[in-house]
Amino acid sequence: MTGVAEAAETNEASARSPAALPMYARHFGLDSAPFSIAPDPRYLFMSERHRDALAHLLYGLDGGGGFVLLTGEIGAGKTTLCRCMLEQVPSHCNVAYIFNPRLSTDELLETVCEEFGIAQGQRGGTLKAHVDALNDHLLRTHAQGQINVLVIDEAQNLSAEVLEQLRLLTNLETSERKLLQIMLVGQPELRAMLAAPGLEQLAQRVIARYHLQALSADDVGRYVQHRLQVAGLRGQLPFDRAALRRVTLHSRGVARRINLLCDRALLGAYAEGRTRVSARIVDKAAGEVFDVVSRRTPWRAPAAIVAALALLVAGALVAWQTHLRAVPAVVAKVPPTKAVPPALPAPAAPKPAPVAQPHWLSPEDLLPAADTATADEAAALQALGSLWGLSLPAMEPCVAAARQGVSCFRDAGSNLASIRQLARPGILTLYDDQGQSVRWLLVGLGRDSAELRTPGGESRTVSIASLTTLWRGEFATLWRMPPDYRPNARGADAEAAIAAVAARLAALPTATPATASEAPREVVAAFQLANGLKPDGKPGPLTLMHLNRVSGVDEPRLESPR
Repeated sequence: MTGVAEAAETNEASARSPAALPMYARHFGLDSAPFSIAPDPRYLFMSERHRDALAHLLYGLDGGGGFVLLTGEIGAGKTTLCRCMLEQVPSHCNVAYIFNPRLSTDELLETVCEEFGIAQGQRGGTLKAHVDALNDHLLRTHAQGQINVLVIDEAQNLSAEVLEQLRLLTNLETSERKLLQIMLVGQPELRAMLAAPGLEQLAQRVIARYHLQALSADDVGRYVQHRLQVAGLRGQLPFDRAALRRVTLHSRGVARRINLLCDRALLGAYAEGRTRVSARIVDKAAGEVFDVVSRRTPWRAPAAIVAALALLVAGALVAWQTHLRAVPAVVAKVPPTKAVPPALPAPAAPKPAPVAQPHWLSPEDLLPAADTATADEAAALQALGSLWGLSLPAMEPCVAAARQGVSCFRDAGSNLASIRQLARPGILTLYDDQGQSVRWLLVGLGRDSAELRTPGGESRTVSIASLTTLWRGEFATLWRMPPDYRPNARGADAEAAIAAVAARLAALPTATPATASEAPREVVAAFQLANGLKPDGKPGPLTLMHLNRVSGVDEPRLESPR
């Protein structure tokens, strides 16, 4: 706890230090940096979702043992919630906080002992010695009426071996209660990890779980106002309504993205000498911090340019006709030839059948999707699961899918080329002009059009050009896991996984005899390179999805739009 307290004091001191103030602070009457990405609990905006998440964490402080699970997207505010929870820890509660869990089992136990203040002399250098020392500490503090909580941030980086060791630590108990409460905080893939068949015993010990979703459009405005007021704003909010709508659109309601965007937008307004941030300034700031490419409707030539081009064409036609009149009629000097009977008129060619043009998708077209609840990711996953023959519940659909050997996959920076290569249906998150998001199933993808479907069954064939004006790269899909798949495997397990994938590749009909003699990692890297993936030789979800495709694993495929 000492390290956590010192970090919190450092964050507060640096936020109030004049040297740490941004250039625009005095221009807008601010006393501190309003949009620092440091997890300062003073700036925590308690939306309804954040209140629920914090309630789950506080419940975990005295939950009687087992695991408490908090997940959320990158930058949603999970670490800030943890810091807020640590400020409310009662005096009888001892907390060990680990924020870098990329550790082996031995290193993790050693770190836990250090965080609980177990002296070096009380523990040896072996795994058993660390467990014995921790058990003695837990029994001693329990006798004094104290409880012990272990908080692990970024828990999606834990290996399966470490997770299993954590489960074993919850076996430390008396006849009345378990001696150690463990909180796991991480990104959404942590839920799928815990649903893997090898971790079913751990999943059964989760006593509370909460998934922190992005802020709504209304909450984004309140979030910006809250942080500015904490930073000392006393006057009018510098962001107008149009600017806040653009903040919602570009940030997708993710707190860290809001901070980055608003910080740059305030700097832009300051540089222009303005006291108000406009939508134009927000768009420009988004291009600088997110490398946003404009997704508005295709460029159309201004009327003046069109008129000028028309005049040029008309002038050229007049000049050409004048030139023809000035040329002598040399045709009359050609001797006459025999009369040739007129050719019979050619039969009229049949008119081609009209080709249906794909629909141009506009923001207004997203409203029917919103009426059928596609704003809810769980509903979209349920509909997607039906294509896999899965019946998924509304609560934790990815966890239920993992129990049936199917894993959820999310990518915030995808593109249509990679989706076309994966050749599997998925979920596209589309945004309207106000930043409201809805989800459509992508079930077909052609060269110029795509077929979208809502969970309610409404289908629409839309043009690719219009789709890209509303889609920002967020894609989710399902994929069938190998029976022995273990995410984040390390050491011998990781090498075994690489060898298993290499063996599957060597068994393909297209494999060359040299494939069987190459090192497994090289075989996997060559396959990744051939499919446009990073050739690191580590078979992750994308590699396995491509392998499922080429090896004929029974999975739904994208269709050609009708």
